[in-house]
Amino acid sequence: MRLFADRLDLLSSENAFKIGPHIKALEALGRSVIKMNIGEPDFPLPDHIKEEIKRQLDLGNTRYADPQGILSLRQAIARRIEDTRGIPVTSERVVVFPGVKPSIGFAQQAYVNPGDEVIYPSPGFPIYESFIRYVGGVPKPVILTEEKGFSFGGAELARLITPKTKLIFLNFPSNPTGGLATREDLGEMAEVITARCSQDVRIYSDEIYETILFDGRSHESIASQKGMSGRTIVISGHSKAYAWPGGRIGYAVFPTRKEADIFTNLNINYFSCISPYNQEAARLALEDERSPVNIAAMVREFQQRRDLVVRLLNLVPGISCGLPSGAFYVFPNIAGLCENLGIFPAWQELPEELRAMTSPATIFQMFLLYEYGVAVMDRRSFGLAGSEGQHYLRLSIATSEGDLMEGLARLAKAAVDAQGLARFVTRREHLFS
Repeated sequence: MRLFADRLDLLSSENAFKIGPHIKALEALGRSVIKMNIGEPDFPLPDHIKEEIKRQLDLGNTRYADPQGILSLRQAIARRIEDTRGIPVTSERVVVFPGVKPSIGFAQQAYVNPGDEVIYPSPGFPIYESFIRYVGGVPKPVILTEEKGFSFGGAELARLITPKTKLIFLNFPSNPTGGLATREDLGEMAEVITARCSQDVRIYSDEIYETILFDGRSHESIASQKGMSGRTIVISGHSKAYAWPGGRIGYAVFPTRKEADIFTNLNINYFSCISPYNQEAARLALEDERSPVNIAAMVREFQQRRDLVVRLLNLVPGISCGLPSGAFYVFPNIAGLCENLGIFPAWQELPEELRAMTSPATIFQMFLLYEYGVAVMDRRSFGLAGSEGQHYLRLSIATSEGDLMEGLARLAKAAVDAQGLARFVTRREHLFS
């Protein structure tokens, strides 16, 4: 008899957090680490939201709350989704979660039986892939390519849909690539889904980065496409738009009241409820006229950082990087860098069991961290399926311009340090996160 259940071996993780102990170990040695690994806005929580949290605490609003989410917040969410997506929404179909992440696992538990197929983007947010085998599902990744702007349309989706398809994950703007689907792309997807999927297939549309768009772009949701509002779970939250990841406010709008009831019961079983004082502040964030002003200022700063970082990355030998359309990440191609540094043969020469746990991009990621003090993420961190032969990094620009400049200066030095890379690989330490 084993201590832990077998199914735990099927559950993966999020490497943006797993790399934390590596960073702490280096900092404990007095090393300076530039953190470009985690998607956490470096802006302060806006004052009007902060003051509302304090006011609610002073009012004693610290008791249990409705497990579905307090009515005032659900009403505010319903109005926002109606206004921005152009679809009818009632508060009875809204459920509030402690962040967006629980709804990813809950959706797979609620909809996916063993043997059902789950379509999801790769590279994509790693928790999509993590849960699939855990619940007995079959992963069917949409492999996103640089040539298509890390997006896809109806043709790519059609190739993956079968009679066993049960759940389809979409994420635009995308983590980790910043890719964006056009209205035409979404229209093609909607046509394919309508033609090939039963009414019981659900689209999980992760729109958490909906407000962080560059170059004048506007947000598009598949729920707004003809026939899709009755099939789509619209997901968003407060961590990114309001620089409030610690508030843990995420929400979903479900196609039916019955589905909202099921997810409310999952909330009860796992969390009981979400802090009511944070929920009232979240309502204010959605309704207060100061919020769009704060968001716009943050997005302008992110766009300036994006332009700076992409320009500097493209000056590094062996790196090419396009301009992301949204979110706050850049996703450079480092295949040329890996070739210049001799990482490909070094990886091939590793023992098979070690080679399976890393990749050329992972080796450079860990070399950059341990030898140059810059924390970034590798391609494998965003879905193992389809990652073979893809050599990318994700850099978060949700950090100060000064840190970005220093981090990129260090990366440029690492990119030409072939001797240092060879010594690092020879030690065979820290070759995977």
